[in-house]
Parts: sequence; structure tokens; C-alpha cells
Amino acid sequence: MVKILMTWDIKPGREQEYFEFMVREWVPGIQRLGIEPTDAWYTQHGNSPQILSGGTARDLGAMRKIMATDDWHSLKEQLLSFVENYQERLVRARNGFQML
Repeated sequence: MVKILMTWDIKPGREQEYFEFMVREWVPGIQRLGIEPTDAWYTQHGNSPQILSGGTARDLGAMRKIMATDDWHSLKEQLLSFVENYQERLVRARNGFQML
């Protein structure tokens, strides 16, 4: 399995809209595309990205296919309206918390 690890910070003043988007659009949207959410971490204190999120697909080919779709690009564009400092990377999925 392969995992997409994503980090970002919520734009100031957009928190309520962001959380509504997560529940109503983001999570159902990535699941519909074939990404199974696995992690969602919120950094309350410190000098790290505010959000770390992850999801898995069966293999690298499947994840790349998902990430090439218009639906993925549309969802990501919507997410980017609520967040800044977005980063993503693909890694081999392991059990437990992953940052790399």
C-alpha cells in the first residue's frame, strides 16, 4: 500500500469554514476517489504544521491515477482556499504514525 501524507496550516479566520469543508466535502470526496483516510493530527502548540493528514491507496499506480483526476485537482483547489503551506508526499504505508 502507498500513503499520501499531507501537511498544512489553516488560514487565520477560516477555521469554521475549513472544518465544515473537511466533514462535508474533503473526507467524502477522497473516499469516493479511492483514498482511505488513516490519520488526522492537529498540532496545538509548537513550530510544526498545524495539520498532518494521511490516506492510503492499494499501490503507487492507483494513487497516481487518483491524483491525476480532475476530481482530485478540484478537491485540492477547494482545500487550498482554506489552508496555506500545503505539502504532500507519497510514502510506503506502515502501521502507526508516519511523517516520512
